[in-house]
Amino acid sequence: MSSRDKILSAVKSNQPSRVPIAEINITVADDEDLKSKYLRILESIGGKGQIVDSCDEIQKILSADFDPSSRKIAVGRSWPGFAESFSAAIDPHQLENVEVAIIEAHFAVAENAAVWVTEDRMGFRALPFICQHLVVIIPEQHIVATMHDAYQFIGHREYNFATFIAGPSKTADIEQSLVLGAHGPISMRAFLLRQE
Repeated sequence: MSSRDKILSAVKSNQPSRVPIAEINITVADDEDLKSKYLRILESIGGKGQIVDSCDEIQKILSADFDPSSRKIAVGRSWPGFAESFSAAIDPHQLENVEVAIIEAHFAVAENAAVWVTEDRMGFRALPFICQHLVVIIPEQHIVATMHDAYQFIGHREYNFATFIAGPSKTADIEQSLVLGAHGPISMRAFLLRQE
């Protein structure tokens, strides 16, 4: 038996006995409503957010904020005349000039302003990170209070790739100055969409 095998055998034979996972029940006593808290936290981490009544309202806001000639891609909903619809036939390398990406999140987390997005809602995995400006639409009733609540929701579901995204890309590694957009989108805009 080699030294490696002896070590691995010793480790294997000296394992602690299994114990059931502890049940964690965290209740958050917070008087602030989830929508207000989400928007406040998002702003504190460099993002912008607002509650809207319709996708038409979103389009009007974005039309005023972005150059009409800039490249916009939307995953999911169709935005005729405003943004091209994402197609899986696009070569991912053709995303390098995307100014605005519009995606829809499954839900948002109030405590840290993160949104949960699976691959089917982001098109290519690179899209939310390679664009200059990320726009995320969240149904207003789909906000959970904490990450513990979020994991209760996602823990038993199946998906290939998914991620939490919170605010624009940022770093403070460079001379201890906060820089937005260093590794990804310069801005993140979240729209809490009332039920249409």
